[in-house]
Amino acid sequence: MRNKLILAAEESSLRKEPITFEIGDTVDVHQRILEGDKERIQIFNGIVIARRGTGMNENFTVRRIVSSEGVERTFPVNSPKLAKVEVKRHGKVRRAKLYYLRDRTGKSTRLVERTDKVEKAAK
Repeated sequence: MRNKLILAAEESSLRKEPITFEIGDTVDVHQRILEGDKERIQIFNGIVIARRGTGMNENFTVRRIVSSEGVERTFPVNSPKLAKVEVKRHGKVRRAKLYYLRDRTGKSTRLVERTDKVEKAAK
């Protein structure tokens, strides 16, 4: 259980609209990048393999394959640098952490698409 004072202090920094995605989803993470005095959006797409923490300490890890090499990035959920997280696909998983994908290569890294979420989104 967290201290009520800490929760009250963190409340002002939390997102107004929480990001909704789950483990196994294929997402595009739009991140604001500052280059000098200019700001641009950089997109990192991949599969969400982990989500951990609560409140201001909540993070998620996205994994993708770039030129046959696995790349993982961890993003804070409540960071002002995140412009948006766009869900492309819903993966069907039975684990809370998908670290087993690190050992797999090629077609074995694909996840079966979850149909119940796709049908709800279409309605």
